Amino acid sequence: MKITIIGAGPGDPDLITVKGLKHLQEADVVLFADSLVSTELIERAKPEAEIIKTAGMHLEEMVEVMVDRVQEGKKVVRVHTGDPAVYGAIMEQIAILNKKDVSVEIIPGVSSVFASAAALGAELTIPELTQTVILTRAEGRTPVPETEKLRDLAKHNCTVALFLSATLTKKIVREFLAAGWSKDTPVGVVYKATWPDQKIVRSTLEHLDEDMRTNGIRKQAMILAGWALDKDIHQKDFKSKLYDKAFTHGFRKGVKE
Repeated sequence: MKITIIGAGPGDPDLITVKGLKHLQEADVVLFADSLVSTELIERAKPEAEIIKTAGMHLEEMVEVMVDRVQEGKKVVRVHTGDPAVYGAIMEQIAILNKKDVSVEIIPGVSSVFASAAALGAELTIPELTQTVILTRAEGRTPVPETEKLRDLAKHNCTVALFLSATLTKKIVREFLAAGWSKDTPVGVVYKATWPDQKIVRSTLEHLDEDMRTNGIRKQAMILAGWALDKDIHQKDFKSKLYDKAFTHGFRKGVKE
């Protein structure tokens, strides 16, 4: 017995993978997080499929439904927002399913971090500026491990992507400044990346909280911070070796000036 967990992507129904869409269209039963996943995507399931909204369901209730349907011999898929591997809460589902002898296949999806970078026209890893991206969240009601406090992570001075942190901007600013970041560090915020009501806000650490409040953004936002988010980055002379005509690699011999 098997169920399939599908990453639906960030919002735009066309950003599901080909494999994910194929499984969705073949499913007899589709469970989806209706507070986060586009209903337009779910409408692509076959007409006779059973569609189950899970926003109001707790873990055991949801897993019980999946197990019940798969034991009936039905093809069951569970559709998650973004990519299931990042803040997807899939581990606890898999643990219970495995105890009931139900295996799980995971189909990755486009994460909101990459959809947001695309919306901002940003490359998160700029040669000679930053080659590291940290995916994390500010500490709120859910604690983070002691060794992963935002202040300590920020000391790496790389690009930082903050999930689930739109209500914690004051704390974010304090932690970055305490880590030595300057007030004019660029920050890009994307509300509901790729959805029809997507909103983009370009700011700095100094003005982040005010700009978020002015734009009424307090949920479903990706916050990207660091100098890779500089709106004028394209006018600066940061270039990779990959396309440098003087650089030799396995597929091309460099040409000396």
